[in-house]
Amino acid sequence: MKKLVTLFMITALAAITAKAALANDTLVDAKKKGVLVAGVKDSLPPFGYIDEASRRIVGYDIDFVNAIAKKMGVRVELKPVTSASRMPQLQESHIDIIAATMTKNADRAKVIDFSHAYFLTGQKFITKKGTVKSLKDLEGKRIGTAKGSTSEQNVAKAIPSATILSFDDYPQAFLALIQGKVSAVTTDEAILAGILSKAPNKAQYEIPNLQISDEPYGLGMRKGDTNFVNFVNKTLLEMEKSGEAKAIFDKWFGPHTQYHLERTFKITAGK
Repeated sequence: MKKLVTLFMITALAAITAKAALANDTLVDAKKKGVLVAGVKDSLPPFGYIDEASRRIVGYDIDFVNAIAKKMGVRVELKPVTSASRMPQLQESHIDIIAATMTKNADRAKVIDFSHAYFLTGQKFITKKGTVKSLKDLEGKRIGTAKGSTSEQNVAKAIPSATILSFDDYPQAFLALIQGKVSAVTTDEAILAGILSKAPNKAQYEIPNLQISDEPYGLGMRKGDTNFVNFVNKTLLEMEKSGEAKAIFDKWFGPHTQYHLERTFKITAGK
């Protein structure tokens, strides 16, 4: 009798474990529901922003999410997130994937899983034109950035004497620069270029050639969601091979855009 009870308990535990594993398999779950919920930015052109004509969220990150969902055979639901809210939203299963200008790093990788890098940039600054020539010019100054971002951590290390003011998002930080509350705003160059492109009196501002870090962006997924991570990585590599990834870059950053950026990276396994 004791053996039968033990066998029953082991079987029950195995069933519960299997059910939990299935519940955490986004690839299976999203296909069953017919929808992939993606956490994206909605105020950071050209990565994710609300198009004035269609009132829909569009951008570089959104095109990658759409391609992944198309490969899965499901529709996409876009949910706006901030740098501070995106990981909690993922961990609490309010979203299935983060596509929101998220830098891959070792600390974050302890908590969530990342795809291969699908974008590469570096952290710089927006300043009033002619006011900053070197990092020394920012020593002891107030610098704006976003809460919960790697930019927040990087600038504190690069300029220890600076006072870091963290805002809910980068447009709020830039508003503080316009109002004279900070001397600079710092984040990844591609994000800064997007902010500057929409700025009033943008000729008064510049992005000095002062880089303090490399920033590889990855798509974020729940820790241990192996099937989904593998599927996303396979899709990204296929997009690189077919030229689709480069076409998305050129669409948002290339020579026919206001950014005129050159694609100096490729999506590769293990990066």
